[in-house]
Amino acid sequence: MKLKGKTALITGASSGIGRATAELFAEEGASLILVARRINKIKELADDLENKYGTKYKLLELDVRYYSKIEEKLKSLDDEWRKIDILVNNAGKAKGLNKLHEGSIDDWEDMIDTNVKGLLYFSRLIIPDMVKRNSGHIVNIGSIAGEEVYPNGNVYCGTKFAVRALSKGMVIDLNGTNVRVSNIEPGLVETEFSEVRFHGDKDKAETVYEGYKPLEAIDIADIALFCVTRKSHVMIQNVLVTPTDQASATIVHKESGK
Repeated sequence: MKLKGKTALITGASSGIGRATAELFAEEGASLILVARRINKIKELADDLENKYGTKYKLLELDVRYYSKIEEKLKSLDDEWRKIDILVNNAGKAKGLNKLHEGSIDDWEDMIDTNVKGLLYFSRLIIPDMVKRNSGHIVNIGSIAGEEVYPNGNVYCGTKFAVRALSKGMVIDLNGTNVRVSNIEPGLVETEFSEVRFHGDKDKAETVYEGYKPLEAIDIADIALFCVTRKSHVMIQNVLVTPTDQASATIVHKESGK
């Protein structure tokens, strides 16, 4: 069990990549601090993992956009939970798909507050203890949108370019501390992502994944597990991963009936 004795905090753990990461980390023996707005979803997940693997867990009902609430909950953790070995900054979302001059201010604020500020808030509160211990690993879930801008993706792409820049900034600032940083940039992954982007329009969301085999959440979780289980002298700084049918953010080979 590669993560036995380790504690991992995962944001956005109620579904998609966060949920899959929790499952794989639990299988490898990690204790989990699961963070999400939907407490019922992470409670259901945690109970399942406890039954399967005997996983020890702590649940934090939090919206990553609100620093004071995050600070309060993290400071209230018992001593046994304060030593966080792995931070997975997974919580993120895309809202809307519009030209910048036609975009929704509410959507922009939601994306910036979640994708950028949420990552910063958890990092600011957790990394100092990693530095003191001279040990730890931060996994930031970025996106292919942090590599290239695509039509109508303007602000979302901007937030993921920020994640890429912040990840590199962490690598530089933490140099010499033995705290490692990995930025994982997925292409098309079939999760609730598109449903959120299209404001709950499931039919429209499903068309995004038609005609090819998209990545699954477990594929990204598997890469996160690989990153955090390398030998201590190995740091995988950045991983861009796409479905085989995806060549770039906008070039996807699709076949009818696939």
